[in-house]
Amino acid sequence: MAPAYAELHCLSNFSFQRGASQPQELVERAAALGYSALAITDECSVAGVVRAHEAAKGCGLKLLLGAEFQVPLPPPPGGGSAGHFTAVVLAHNRQGWGNLCQFISMARRAAPKGQYQVGWSGPGAPAAWAQLQDCTVLLAFPNAINIEAAYSVSTRASGLFGLNCGLLGETALGWDAALQRVRLEQLAQCTGLPVVAAGNVHFHVRSRKPLHDVLTAVRLGVPVAQCGFALQPNAELHLRSRARLATLHPPQWLANTLVVAERCTFSLDELRYEYPMESVLPGSTPAQTLRHYCEEGACARYPQGI
Repeated sequence: MAPAYAELHCLSNFSFQRGASQPQELVERAAALGYSALAITDECSVAGVVRAHEAAKGCGLKLLLGAEFQVPLPPPPGGGSAGHFTAVVLAHNRQGWGNLCQFISMARRAAPKGQYQVGWSGPGAPAAWAQLQDCTVLLAFPNAINIEAAYSVSTRASGLFGLNCGLLGETALGWDAALQRVRLEQLAQCTGLPVVAAGNVHFHVRSRKPLHDVLTAVRLGVPVAQCGFALQPNAELHLRSRARLATLHPPQWLANTLVVAERCTFSLDELRYEYPMESVLPGSTPAQTLRHYCEEGACARYPQGI
């Protein structure tokens, strides 16, 4: 029988020029495949979760809310680039959701419009990451990062988040898949962090791969024929069947996805708009306060009368 599975790393088209499927398409496909849950984790954004939430309510799928961050490492002493790793953050509850949204706002304000900046080292970095309480943080490392750097990041993350930290085991069947798995198993053994299966999903069905290639070309500003290794080598970044996943991941990796999904109980249904209390005049309701300021502003703007 196909094992139970929750997808914890999934980009929608709200990750501009990276995701090739709409949130509702991803949710409906995950439900059709019998997934226990699906996380929408767009890059430094939660813009797609409203559409995903509406679709999830319609089909009865548990939706996990989070975001992905590309985190650069400090350059080595000799100069050059040290690469980056991926951090996937999932909110457990309303407090975790607020902490995640605050973290996103901080990252966006630290960079020009349309970009974001998240550091792993530096004066304010530890305090910034420590704000992500009531969240699960999952780490993914490309082979370009040496094992020592990955170990350093993982041990520090373990200290910050404790049991709410893990490693992402993502298998896209590239040419270096075997090496990546060996490195991941070594890292898990050294750090004691659990490995959690994930798909790094960019589209809901395999047939979206050509569209994803075009989006990649647009992002790079070159024709598709000149993208080379920037294109995905295959169409594995789609929502795969649970039977297929069982052939790619150890049973424990798949079981760990359910452990993480159980921690995440937050739903957008818990949110209601709330005026900050310091903005409301004493003894007045929010509506009365709004009317007061509108009339005050109108008198100033139109002294001869409205």
